[in-house]
Amino acid sequence: MTQSERRLYLIQSLLAERPSCRRQEIPADSARQKILLRGLMNVRPPKACNPELLRVQNTYLKEETARKTITNLETLVPVSDGLYLWQGDITALRCDAIVNAANSGMTGCYVPNYRCIDNCIHTFAGMQLRLACEALMEEQGYEEPTGHAKITPAFNLPCRYILHTVGPIISGPLRDTDCRLLASCYRSCLELAAANDLESVAFCCISTGEFRFPNEKAAEIAIQTVRSFLQQNKTSVKKVIFNVFKDTDREIYERLLTENSTAERTARSL
Repeated sequence: MTQSERRLYLIQSLLAERPSCRRQEIPADSARQKILLRGLMNVRPPKACNPELLRVQNTYLKEETARKTITNLETLVPVSDGLYLWQGDITALRCDAIVNAANSGMTGCYVPNYRCIDNCIHTFAGMQLRLACEALMEEQGYEEPTGHAKITPAFNLPCRYILHTVGPIISGPLRDTDCRLLASCYRSCLELAAANDLESVAFCCISTGEFRFPNEKAAEIAIQTVRSFLQQNKTSVKKVIFNVFKDTDREIYERLLTENSTAERTARSL
């Protein structure tokens, strides 16, 4: 199969699973086909997949990922000891684990083609990820508490694992409780990474955006929590990447990391 043939096969198979959509017209151009395929994957419930469907999906997603510019952690330069700042698509980063800002249901975003990181990660990891998350939730028996974390394979992503954490949702003035819960997200992910003997972890900007945590304060908590964890624990985690997508977040992290690095050097010299 060519990539176009795989895409059509996947669309037709997913439409066939939904009786109400079997008369859905499939667009002729590839861009609109990709939008339709992503939407169908986003709304698909966590249920068993036909092995051939998974095989074609895996080949298709790996080819799509290969067409991106994959960034290897080894090519990045640390801002300070073990800490990196990188602006880009986290689904195209090759490291041990990336962090997903999940919701309490933990099975991904079901809004077709939504641009949140949860949607992006589930889309490009593949349908197995939702099944894996559903299995974890069934075993647990209740929704994931804010500030905790779970680990799954990364399936079709270039990283090895995904760490899923639920950040606090801000609905009014920022509270101390919100700050403690956000710090717990970072700590829980690092503890889980260490428990699985991972060396590198890439964090997205947890709870900012749709969850409305103030970006500056979120970055302060992220950097402080990660620094404290690395300094106070004997851990397998040696490299932490702060992944940003927006220019405003990059500017915040650049400033805070630089200020922290300068303060550290000054303290060591005294």
